[in-house]
Amino acid sequence: MIVKSVTGRGLRTRAALIKAGREAFEEQPYDSVRVDDVCGRAGVSHGTFYTYFDSKESLFREVAGAVVGEMFSASVVGPAVPGDPYARIEAANRLYLRAWASNSRLVRMLEQAATSDESFRDLLLELREVFVRRGADGLRRLQEEGLADPSLDPRLTAIMLGGMVEHFARVWLDLGERADEETAVRLLTTLWARAIHLTEAPR
Repeated sequence: MIVKSVTGRGLRTRAALIKAGREAFEEQPYDSVRVDDVCGRAGVSHGTFYTYFDSKESLFREVAGAVVGEMFSASVVGPAVPGDPYARIEAANRLYLRAWASNSRLVRMLEQAATSDESFRDLLLELREVFVRRGADGLRRLQEEGLADPSLDPRLTAIMLGGMVEHFARVWLDLGERADEETAVRLLTTLWARAIHLTEAPR
C-alpha cells in the first residue's frame, strides 16, 4: 500500500477510492473489477489511484480489513445488554448474523482469494483472529467465574463454536435456508451454552 499524502484533500481522495472499491467489489466478481472502474466511481484519474495504492490487490486488502473491522464493531455486545452470560451470548449471536448479512459478499470474496494467494490467506487468518480472541477471552472469564466447564480449551472452543455460527450464517443468508431470526438466534445460543456447560440458567 502507498500513502504519499496526509493532507485533508489526500485523506478524502483515499477514502473515496476505498468507498468506490468497496462498491465495485460488492457488485462484481473480483476478477471483473478494474482500476479504471474504481477511478471512475471515485472521480479521480488513473494516476491518482497509484498515489494511494500500488495495485487492485492492495485496495482489496484495505476494503476487506475495513469490512471485517465493521463486522467486529457491529457485533460487540454493549453495556445495555444485561450481565447475564446467556443474554450476552444471545446478543452476540444476533449481532453477528446481522453483520454477516450486511457484508457476506466481501467476506466470501476474501475467502476465495485466500485459496490461491498466500497473502490473502494470511489476511483472512489475521482478520478472523479478532473474533477468535474475543470468544476465547469471554469463555475464559466465564471459567474463572465458575460458570463454564473449566476443562475446555478457550481458544479451540472459540474457533469451533464461532465456526458453527459462521457456517449457519452462510447457509441461512447465502444459500437460502429457511428460518426466522428469532429461531436461529435461540438455537445457536442454546447450542453454544450447552457446549460450554453454562451453569447460569437463561432468563
